[in-house]
Amino acid sequence: MLYDLIRKTRSFRRFKEDEPIDRETLRYIVDLARLGGSARNAQPLKYVLVNSPAVKAKIFPHLAWAGYLKDWPGPKKKERPAAYIVCLLDTRLSRAADCDLGIATQNLLLGAAEMELGGCRIGSIAPGLREVLGLDDHLQILLVVALGKPAETISLDEQGTGEDIKYWRDADQVHHVPKRPLQDIIAAEFVA
Repeated sequence: MLYDLIRKTRSFRRFKEDEPIDRETLRYIVDLARLGGSARNAQPLKYVLVNSPAVKAKIFPHLAWAGYLKDWPGPKKKERPAAYIVCLLDTRLSRAADCDLGIATQNLLLGAAEMELGGCRIGSIAPGLREVLGLDDHLQILLVVALGKPAETISLDEQGTGEDIKYWRDADQVHHVPKRPLQDIIAAEFVA
């Protein structure tokens, strides 16, 4: 069951924008992030929850989508996220949260997948987003997680030896994600 949930927890970049995500769902998903581990139990992550159409419209231009898809500017209208969760570091609590951020956002995305939602971590963020959200100086934007009902199909493909790891889209707009074979990522085994 966990294996299947992880397999369907992909980076979706096109959504059914007209299918909203309510406040309670966003809070539930952030609660899953909160319950994850935290280095030194510092718990320095904070979150901004957004499902307001007006605020979503202000956030969208500050994000860059799918670096490997050079000719794709991001989701068009009606395919944009139904919600965002902006992940912040409270620098009064810690100067770094790399490990925490990975755990938290994986929990967010697993929770979204469990609810038949999709998401995408976006780390390419224009500086102006801070002003859009009216953030205090001690809050640093780390990632934006886009959320919504998926409007695309993603295929996990077993990568052949020496093949490219870049994701791509085929003529039917299926998003292909090459994954290195298990034997290629195990550096050594000292098992009985």
